[in-house]
Amino acid sequence: MNAHIEKFEFTGSLGDSLAARLDRPPTGARAVALFAHCFTCSKDIAAASRISSGLVDAGFAVLRFDFTGLGSSEGEFANTNFSSNVDDLIAAADHLRETIGAPQILIGHSLGGAAVLAAVGRIPEVRAVATIGAPADPAHVTALFGPGELDAIEETGETAVHLAGREFTITKQFLDDVNMAKLTETVAAMKTPLLVLHSPIDDTVGIDHAREIFDAARHPKSFISLDSADHLLTNRADSAFVASTLATWATRYIIETLDPDDEATAPPPEGYVLVEETHAEQHHFAQRVVAGRHCLPADEPIGIGDDTGPSPYDYLLAALGTCTSMTLRMYAERKKMPLDHVTVHIRHDRAHADDCMDESGKPCRIEQLTRVISVEGDDLTEQHRADLLRIADRCPVHRTLEGDLRIATELD
Repeated sequence: MNAHIEKFEFTGSLGDSLAARLDRPPTGARAVALFAHCFTCSKDIAAASRISSGLVDAGFAVLRFDFTGLGSSEGEFANTNFSSNVDDLIAAADHLRETIGAPQILIGHSLGGAAVLAAVGRIPEVRAVATIGAPADPAHVTALFGPGELDAIEETGETAVHLAGREFTITKQFLDDVNMAKLTETVAAMKTPLLVLHSPIDDTVGIDHAREIFDAARHPKSFISLDSADHLLTNRADSAFVASTLATWATRYIIETLDPDDEATAPPPEGYVLVEETHAEQHHFAQRVVAGRHCLPADEPIGIGDDTGPSPYDYLLAALGTCTSMTLRMYAERKKMPLDHVTVHIRHDRAHADDCMDESGKPCRIEQLTRVISVEGDDLTEQHRADLLRIADRCPVHRTLEGDLRIATELD
């Protein structure tokens, strides 16, 4: 998708100008997300860029910015601490509120995850918060310091600390601030839906931190394992998985924020589906499908496309399968049948039609969908099963596919 990119500055918590980037889909955002990057990183780190791109493809606007003293933002990193990072997030949310609308989703990576958890109670419009490899205790960042650096800070008030190949000045006030932060207490009081994403092999922030955050939180809460991902999500596939998971999960909580009177954000009416190219550089055929309040990916299989979503035929088979199952369920409930479970298997084939010849006299090839339906229920009789089989052919999608279907096409 050709995202609309806006680069600007806003005033941070310490009065410095902070560099920000807002990525928006061209057809109007479904919701606004605010992304907080990891400790000593910048808004342009690969994981933040890729996750933001994936969310934009799914219809979300994403703001990411450099915290005070980092990246392209002004200010001295030595003057910052965990609390000032949280305040910078609040300032970013305030800026969004005054421009395109307050963020409904907060996303934080590593220490940025801890920051969004601390900030969520101060941004009333937030409806969902997600953390990626976040520490349960902000003081965990001190474990990244080298031998003797903590002692040097305590003795002299500050020292140069080497992190990720760069030098940062850490002061005693920073240590005092992270040691005072009580994140699990904040999480326990939080009423916002939470998604915790964490790798079980994260050697920077251990998986135990994810458990502490998850256990402290109230429901609704969810946990997704990032399997073999490293802390910075350096593998592109891991970032793509995080983006698609976030988009699907967050959609559940942003429905009420969509304005039905705003053409840019209103969902398509029932019976109407929007399909547009994502124009993602690495996914040539990838599509964004908007059906009502739902956003779905589509793509061609590996070999033609990149398999970033179901193929067009997958959706066709899914339409028939889901409609079949729903029709059987509605019929069974109306007739009070003891139907416990329905499973539908469908495959698409091209078969020869012996009763249809082409111009050369060879049998024509026709499209064929083979549907196998399994119905479960200990008290189902043979008559029940026969009735269910008969009703399956009367599901609306089945009748549409076999009926006198005409497709009218026009260019806009």
